[in-house]
Amino acid sequence: MKVKINSWRGVATWRWIANDDNCGICRMAFDASCPDCKVPGDDCPLVWGKCSHCFHIHCIMKWLNSQQTSLLCPMCRQEWKFKG
Repeated sequence: MKVKINSWRGVATWRWIANDDNCGICRMAFDASCPDCKVPGDDCPLVWGKCSHCFHIHCIMKWLNSQQTSLLCPMCRQEWKFKG
């Protein structure tokens, strides 16, 4: 018996590997996008601080730009430094 495949559709999923499920600033899931983006993925990457907290890049940049004095992590209030 031979089987002929007429069509085939591949399905794939992806997930960010983060220490939490949601952004601490916008509260959107990391698997989704931040409120500024329409499509999750490479255009809405995650960034980590040395304090190990993780945020959408657009969310943390808005947060840092809104700070008048020192640049602090919105979760733990430690000085914000990007993990490198």
